[in-house]
Amino acid sequence: MCPLPLAVAAPRTPLRLLGRGLAAAMSTAGPLKSVDYEVFGRVQGVCFRMYTEGEAKKIGVVGWVKNTSNGTVTGQVQGPEEKVDSMKSWLSKIGSPSSRIDRTNFSNEKTISKLEYSNFSIRY
Repeated sequence: MCPLPLAVAAPRTPLRLLGRGLAAAMSTAGPLKSVDYEVFGRVQGVCFRMYTEGEAKKIGVVGWVKNTSNGTVTGQVQGPEEKVDSMKSWLSKIGSPSSRIDRTNFSNEKTISKLEYSNFSIRY
């Protein structure tokens, strides 16, 4: 189990409230973008999914993250273009403190008319 970083340990607003607020805020933020990603390197067993979820919520994007059976982390990010670009940069260069990112592949990048998710979640 990954220890919670101090920034994530703060009291949380119920996700249903956050999701509505986030979707409403994004609807006026210009064009929405969606992108799939896969991160290669030492990204399992290093709290990568938990830190990804925290960073996505901090930046203000929605989507999901999960481990794969071949040792990578995969997922999808949606939100305003500049916020998705920030998340892409984080997924490519930063990651969790103990991770080592060798490369990140992005695919299916497209403009979308509305968000398909109301929050960012870890999938199993």
